[in-house]
Amino acid sequence: MNQPFKVVIPARYASTRLPGKPLLDIAGQPMIAHVCARASEAGAEQVVIATDDVRILQTVQDLGFTAVMTRPDHQSGTERIAEVAESFGWAQDTIIVNLQGDEPLIPAAYIRDVAAALAGQQHAGIATLAAEIQDPEEIFNPNAVKVVLSKQGYALYFSRAPIPWERAAFSHDGGTPSGAMPYLRHIGMYAYRVSFLRRYCHWPASVLESVESLEQLRILWQGEAVRVQVVAETPPAGVDTPEDLLRVAAILRARAGG
Repeated sequence: MNQPFKVVIPARYASTRLPGKPLLDIAGQPMIAHVCARASEAGAEQVVIATDDVRILQTVQDLGFTAVMTRPDHQSGTERIAEVAESFGWAQDTIIVNLQGDEPLIPAAYIRDVAAALAGQQHAGIATLAAEIQDPEEIFNPNAVKVVLSKQGYALYFSRAPIPWERAAFSHDGGTPSGAMPYLRHIGMYAYRVSFLRRYCHWPASVLESVESLEQLRILWQGEAVRVQVVAETPPAGVDTPEDLLRVAAILRARAGG
């Protein structure tokens, strides 16, 4: 029997490129409604939206989901989720999936996958996802975060650089990977145990995460393990720009037969 899990969706109103992003209309519903639907489809025992804006709070409650106001001074969604876990008094071994509020196309199966990856072992208090890179150019794209795993399926390192660096294959411009091992792109979805979140919130930012601009490196810097589940493919991108909004709306309308 699968271990139950909860989903917390951090949703802030402020956005440099798309103010009020969670409330923007996509195919007749606010974006946050689509994200909540994915969490429900995944079979979460509880879905909570963590926000710092009363407009989002009211919209989510009108949709029939639980929403809570959180402090506006959090530096990350992880800290916001830790506040939610504390306010609800969730047990130390409770599994929480962090689902971003701008990911209306995330497959529900991936939410279950990351929760199951965490539940299936005891070595790490956090789990995440990755998918094999199919386009060689993506290996060299700094916006595509790569991850290298141990043979047990735990992260050895995350980087914007091409890792592992194939010395022979990449020794000249235009080199292509040999295929000796897969290159994996990190998918930024996480599952945590509450006990991990409580530790995480006491850790200062590390030099390593500042250099790469990757918050997850704080975990490796502290010597803790990150379980990585490899899934079939990278999910469709979320919503960061007006163009993304149009793209996602077209996909959702097509799925609905409209």
